[in-house]
Amino acid sequence: MNPILGVLFHWLGGLASGSFYVPYRAVRKWSWETYWLVGGVFSWIICPWLLASILTTNVTGALSSQPLSTLGWTYFFGMLWGFGGLTFGLAMRYLGMSLGMGVALGYCAAFGTLLPPILKTFMPEIPVGETISQIAATLPGKITLLGVAVCLIGIWIAALAGANKEKEMPAEEKLKSIKEFNFKKGLLVATFSGIMSACFSFGLTAGEPIGKASMDLGTDELWSGLPSLIIVMLGGFTTNFIWCVLLNIKNKTGYQYLATEARPEHAELVASGGDHGGGGLPPTIDKNDLRIPVLGNYLFSAMAGTIWYFQFFFYSMGHVRMGGSDPEGFGFSSWTLHMASIIVFSTIWGLLFKEWKGSSKKTYTLIAVGIFTLILSTVIIGYGTYLKGIPVAGH
Repeated sequence: MNPILGVLFHWLGGLASGSFYVPYRAVRKWSWETYWLVGGVFSWIICPWLLASILTTNVTGALSSQPLSTLGWTYFFGMLWGFGGLTFGLAMRYLGMSLGMGVALGYCAAFGTLLPPILKTFMPEIPVGETISQIAATLPGKITLLGVAVCLIGIWIAALAGANKEKEMPAEEKLKSIKEFNFKKGLLVATFSGIMSACFSFGLTAGEPIGKASMDLGTDELWSGLPSLIIVMLGGFTTNFIWCVLLNIKNKTGYQYLATEARPEHAELVASGGDHGGGGLPPTIDKNDLRIPVLGNYLFSAMAGTIWYFQFFFYSMGHVRMGGSDPEGFGFSSWTLHMASIIVFSTIWGLLFKEWKGSSKKTYTLIAVGIFTLILSTVIIGYGTYLKGIPVAGH
């Protein structure tokens, strides 16, 4: 266990998560469902298998040694996590980009971090180190839980900054968001998205036996979480694949995977990003130029998907260094660190792309305070985990 390295790995994962959509901005003449599925093949299928095969020992042996129940629950939580990712965009639609992200990630951080140790109180067999009461009974545990609370406060401040920014939007931009703004509906969707997205944390918890089996076969502990990522990602792929194919059929965009020219009737669809419910900034299209840069689109989508996978590649490493399910560590805090780092880096990218242009001094102050609070939370959590690893005299 090494909490300093654990925090560093989680921040690298947050950097990957906060940056993965940047290559998608270079995709041209493809609808959302097309480039999302192409990128997803790399993030959900190719990268998990490739890196696990390279860095672990006998990955197929580790997976085949598991009972169907372990593989089933790991896959099932992966599918639920896939629903969270798909509805995340709807939260952006009804609450706006900044407020929607803050609310959804707030729920995701809270449920993903605290539910596993809470559930262990009632289900002792789940592979979590300690129950919430056992964690709160020690000084390191109290400090770590304080860090989780500080993180949630930081996420709330970030959401407040986003809400303030949207109030200050120019009239023409505000008119666009008012058409679909619905706080009640948005809050329900963001809650569903946050809870479902937190299922990734549950999937990794359910897949802990896979990591142990991999270590028994000779895999270094640092890479032991990679085989379980294969199953969780497969669950997420299933959900997203079905949705994207249905949209390809509905929007008649399946031809785009091989076509060198977009159909004229899809010019408006592609320009708006399609009817998908996904987040992010869709590519634009010149209606007078329907040529599809096929090779470039595949390369940028593959790059985006690979970067996206690396958030969980580093997450699995950070989780191990924070203690994983080891009673001597606080692996439950990994999800909090992950959420905090995502918000920090996605906010930084937003500033670099001038998405906050025109905001008031108050909004920029809230952004700065929110980022500082999130960084502070990672320091507190890292310190609490560090204290947990110090041997107690006489033990």
